[in-house]
Amino acid sequence: MKKQTTKSKGIDLVINNYAEVKELEYSYAILPWGATEPHNTHLPYVTDCYLSYKIAVDSAEIALDKHGVRGVVLPPIPFGSQNPGQTELPFCIHSSYDTQRSILTDVVESLLRSGIDKLLIISGHGGNSYKNMIRDMNLTHPDMLVACTEWFKVMPQSEFFELPDDHAGEMETSVMMHYYPELVDLEIAEDGRSNSFNIDAFNEGIVWVPRHWQKIAPTTGVGDPRRATAEKGKKFAAAIVDKLADFYHDLVTKPVYKE
Repeated sequence: MKKQTTKSKGIDLVINNYAEVKELEYSYAILPWGATEPHNTHLPYVTDCYLSYKIAVDSAEIALDKHGVRGVVLPPIPFGSQNPGQTELPFCIHSSYDTQRSILTDVVESLLRSGIDKLLIISGHGGNSYKNMIRDMNLTHPDMLVACTEWFKVMPQSEFFELPDDHAGEMETSVMMHYYPELVDLEIAEDGRSNSFNIDAFNEGIVWVPRHWQKIAPTTGVGDPRRATAEKGKKFAAAIVDKLADFYHDLVTKPVYKE
């Protein structure tokens, strides 16, 4: 099999080698961050890693082609924070806040040694939360700008999909069908029917508590994936990566705050 390469662009660190990387200059870094957990019955455990990584690579490529700014995409982190009821499921890996903060700290320090002072975390897992980590980072590593986004919230789902998707539903399945059709088995997908809390304040978001996943989502999915198509996923992903590519240009060329 011929080795895949992006030698002409030098974006994708996972498939680049040192000979390619050392000849190029990078203005920013992207860290895809996912999880290892069940996704209904039809998607891989590491779906969040696959998708955050592909969104990162595609958006960085567009930023280079469209704006001439070069970013490096780091390997995806496969360890996420899990809800009660998920952690009891086979091979669902929970990563604590302290572990995630340590990983982020090590990445930031490595990037600073490489001369990069701008980092965007692209999260593919809704259970991860980076804001407090980034606030801490502002104090401990003031020379590094760390930002975060959830790729699936960059554009409104309602413009592309018929049904709302919380986990392994129409949106996530469609984007997987676009990028990795060989990994999606829609024929065995459950309907993603979910339950709600018995207390209104939790349902309304007035008060927050982590959802017990086996009580909320008996099949591990929240959202019906059966209307998913690769074409829907392609259109959604294209809108997202174009939006992110424009952000990379702004991040590199503009001050963060107005004078």
